[in-house]
Amino acid sequence: MSTKHSGAVQTSTTGRPSEARFANRREALQKFASGFGMLGLAGLCAQGADSEPEVSLPVRAKHIIFLFMSGGPSHLDLFDPKPSLHRLNGQPLPFEKPKLERTKTGNLFASPYRFSNHGQCGMEVSELFPQVSKHVDDICLIRSMVADNINHNGACLQMNTGEQAFSRPSMGSWLLYGLGSENKNLPGYVVISPAQPAQGAPLWSSSFLPAEYQGTLVSDLQKPIANLANSRFSPDMQRQQLEWLKELNSQHAIPRADDGRLNARIESFELAFRMQQRAPESFDIAGETESTRKLYGVDQPVTDHFGRQCLMARRLVERGVRMVQVYHTQTSRRSSCQLWDQHSDLRTELPNNCASTDQPIAGLLADLKLRGLLDETLVIWGGEFGRTPTAEGATGREHHPFGFSMWMAGGGVKGGIVHGATDEFGWHSVENKVHVHDLHATILHLMGINHEKLTYAYAGREYRLTDVHGNVVKEILV
Repeated sequence: MSTKHSGAVQTSTTGRPSEARFANRREALQKFASGFGMLGLAGLCAQGADSEPEVSLPVRAKHIIFLFMSGGPSHLDLFDPKPSLHRLNGQPLPFEKPKLERTKTGNLFASPYRFSNHGQCGMEVSELFPQVSKHVDDICLIRSMVADNINHNGACLQMNTGEQAFSRPSMGSWLLYGLGSENKNLPGYVVISPAQPAQGAPLWSSSFLPAEYQGTLVSDLQKPIANLANSRFSPDMQRQQLEWLKELNSQHAIPRADDGRLNARIESFELAFRMQQRAPESFDIAGETESTRKLYGVDQPVTDHFGRQCLMARRLVERGVRMVQVYHTQTSRRSSCQLWDQHSDLRTELPNNCASTDQPIAGLLADLKLRGLLDETLVIWGGEFGRTPTAEGATGREHHPFGFSMWMAGGGVKGGIVHGATDEFGWHSVENKVHVHDLHATILHLMGINHEKLTYAYAGREYRLTDVHGNVVKEILV
């Protein structure tokens, strides 16, 4: 620590007096009172960026592909059949609705779609998912999901970050912080979303974690990494430039060791250079065989968009990317960022959404299994909540966080099982309830992380993805 005191006049390296200035706060802590104040700052910094998370559990999954159906898919029309809705269709709900409501919904609304049993396990799935239903023996269906927020913004934040209202690190950022990336030439956390969901970047932000852990957004499926090539300079010249820049940045960083943004910026330059060599090949699906492209529905009008996203996701995890989040936010006929938000036209829009995703999802599961990747890749399907058993207008359903469905496959979960249940109308989760915090705790557990030990000190307290909640759902684990 320096013991010099800050004066009003500084002397330059040439010996000439420079302009007078006041010391900034960092300099004051370093110089005043023999730098004693810097000891406290150093301690605070050590609690944050220099802390080491504990990841000591058995590893079931190495990668995650989260297929996020933005808007809230209807569990009652896809994965949770309710005969009582048909028996009492058009009648009032026979119990008082929760006080948490957005709009007044009407009477009970039976699903217009047929359910049938599939696979050796006999899991009931809607006719809207004929291809996905062929893979139910690999799927763990959770019918008892519960969230806390009835609006898209808060519910999407909670599903992605564990927090409804404030900025918190996303699940992918927590995973990178805890585990790092298996591939130093590609981002460890990639988000594929042609049209950004309404909540945007906060869903994949690193928040108060170091910036290097944030998700890398890919929105252009034709040119996934914009401006990757640099035709003005050869690789050797770029390498030399980076070495000079690294030296300057390193000197600049010496008095700013606590600034994670600067370290992240330095690393971003290095990652960008390495990506020039590897990223084009990683995202380029042109080299895939015709049969593989057909498996995902690529080049078919209805499934091409989402098929490309799912195929890219497989290629990325195959190359060591820790987490890939695939947002279904765009089809060939609509550009809404909340595609599964059927407040009306359920009979038209829900089949369209399923048609654009069914083959790509089934193709992804089949391809991962064929390549021996499903056992180490956890595939997650779901949205931020479900839809009401009661009708909104004539042909729609409202937002519904009280009981809904999600599913997982591979990565250490039991296939061919149904966990939990909602009541006879699909309103409340009544059996083996799984809260969003429980889901996050289980996902971290499968990745080898104790969710209670993965913490980060910020603003005077220890934070974690599951806050002070969450229990691992052990019943669904292999």
